Amino acid sequence: METFPSIGLGTWKLRPEHSYMAVTTAVRMGYRHIDCASTYGNEEEIGRALRKLLAEGTVSREELWITSKLPNTAHDPDAVLPAVEKSLGDLQLKYLDTCLMHWPVALKPGVWIPRKADHFHSLEEMPLDRTWAAMEKLVGRGKVRCLGVCNFSIRKLNELFGTAYLPPHFNQVESHPYLQQSAMLEFCQKNGIRMVAYAPLGSGDRPKPLVRRGEPVLLEDTVICEVAMNHQVPPSAVLLAWALQRGTAVIPKASNPQHMKANLIAAYLQLSDEEMHRITGLERHYRYIDGSFWVLPNGPYTLSNLWDE
Repeated sequence: METFPSIGLGTWKLRPEHSYMAVTTAVRMGYRHIDCASTYGNEEEIGRALRKLLAEGTVSREELWITSKLPNTAHDPDAVLPAVEKSLGDLQLKYLDTCLMHWPVALKPGVWIPRKADHFHSLEEMPLDRTWAAMEKLVGRGKVRCLGVCNFSIRKLNELFGTAYLPPHFNQVESHPYLQQSAMLEFCQKNGIRMVAYAPLGSGDRPKPLVRRGEPVLLEDTVICEVAMNHQVPPSAVLLAWALQRGTAVIPKASNPQHMKANLIAAYLQLSDEEMHRITGLERHYRYIDGSFWVLPNGPYTLSNLWDE
């Protein structure tokens, strides 16, 4: 696997009308990894931006790392190739650098937001290893260069290792000082998996139904702000530098050019051992995106079997 850009641009929550300019600005600024998903509803606009950037010579396709994700509605093996071809068409690309299984959760076709238990397939009905076997064929077809997963526990990764012909290269999970995923990071490093942190800044701009009253605001944490003041950088740069120094990649979402620049500061910011230790002491095991939207009465998914905790 070629060098993977450690700082990427996340596109979840990027409105379609903002996505074209955000991606265009980010790539011109130096971003080379764009993290996408068909379920974000903005891949067509991102595709227009990529086509323009490639046509004008701002960047070559080989310099970009484009990730997309298999929708939860496409876990049926027969649905995998059409779903990825849809993303490729929208993104105006011949191949993805990475395709990730978005969640270890299977929805029935046509379900956007599950409202009742029979909107789901259980993992007994739609096993993850069958979906993965269909994803492996994407590599042989030249549609995808490498594969990965999102929101997988160590247990689920181990189960996948038991059947996979092509092991996952990536596991994209929520990770930040309040949810450090240290055991997961150690497991990934031992098994040749790159851990990619989403919500590395606390995802404070996520949709209101996903925000809990009184939740902690990571960007306002006293320790983070003190370290930021010491370095005269924004708190976001400290959070991302902490993540990079411990060995994870990060995909912060940004549409504001000033925020994009601030996030790139992390690549050059060196935190001291003492600062790293102080930030590591902030662990709360607090998930901002806890997966409770998958939990319905009499449904097959619970927080316990989703995270295996």
